Amino acid sequence: MIHNDEVTWLCGWNDTINTKDWKYVQFGATSSIKAESDINKYEKARKLKTAVDAIRRDYFKKMKSGTVLEQQLAVTTYLVDKLALRAGGEKDEDLADTVGVCTLRAGHLDFLPPNTLKLDFLGKDSIRYLQEHEVDPLVYNALQKFCKGKSPESDIFDQIDPGKVNKHLQSLMPGLTIKVFRTYNASYTLNKLLKETTPTEKNATVAAKKAAYDVANKEVAVLCNHQKGVSKAHDAQMEKLQEKKKAMEKEISALRKEKDDKNKKKIATLRERHAKLELQMKVKDELKTVSLGTSKINYLDPRITVAWCKLHEVPPPTVYTRALVEKFNWAMEVEPTFDF
Repeated sequence: MIHNDEVTWLCGWNDTINTKDWKYVQFGATSSIKAESDINKYEKARKLKTAVDAIRRDYFKKMKSGTVLEQQLAVTTYLVDKLALRAGGEKDEDLADTVGVCTLRAGHLDFLPPNTLKLDFLGKDSIRYLQEHEVDPLVYNALQKFCKGKSPESDIFDQIDPGKVNKHLQSLMPGLTIKVFRTYNASYTLNKLLKETTPTEKNATVAAKKAAYDVANKEVAVLCNHQKGVSKAHDAQMEKLQEKKKAMEKEISALRKEKDDKNKKKIATLRERHAKLELQMKVKDELKTVSLGTSKINYLDPRITVAWCKLHEVPPPTVYTRALVEKFNWAMEVEPTFDF
């Protein structure tokens, strides 16, 4: 038995099959202990909003005039801030070659003039990260300098590791880590996009509002590289929805031909259902390779979603599963005016 007031598990043991792994018994998702942990996590990320401008000034200053170590810390902080990259750390030889910002190698980067980076590597859970980003010229030039003369297998940031980066971040703001930065960027992005994209017309439907939420959630998932393979059932489901759409169009056409005033109400109802179905199909196809759940569970402050639901009269179960409504019970009393 041990006493450790900095963890939220009840007991742990060494796995007898995979002896390198530890297993834990955790508190339930709806427990007050878990809720307190979540609140602290999101409040810490929210606090970063007041410090992020100073942090950005600091990393640009060190890119210009710092030592090589300071420049490498500055560039990694920029990449964590702007691209929401994970830390990356040492792993056993028998595990997949997954990397994060601290373990990027020269072969993972291509430089596309004037200042675009193409990144290609395996991230967490062997999910491929393949994206192009336009970056600040200072960052572009610094990375070129770090890669100069190195083989594709050489570390870009050869003077740092996740521990040094987190120690550097904590010197800028108490409690700041790479994960806190990812949580901040994910929540900040959702908060901003929901304000910009949610339809505010009086006749806007719940389905249209949910579609706007899903699009914002998708942007966060892309930012955090939360991807998934296309479901085997996707094509069959889309085909079924297409058939349903055609049947609806056929019914509308038949009712029009009858030229009966009584059919006007039926046609209006069918048109509404048709529009809803088209929206459903569009969103379903756009989200086929994106995992929305990971960011909802781990990176998005639920108070943003609950406040948005209240402000736009969307029931929380429209965007949250029943399990998440229960998990985030602590956020349900938030005011509709809440701003991350």
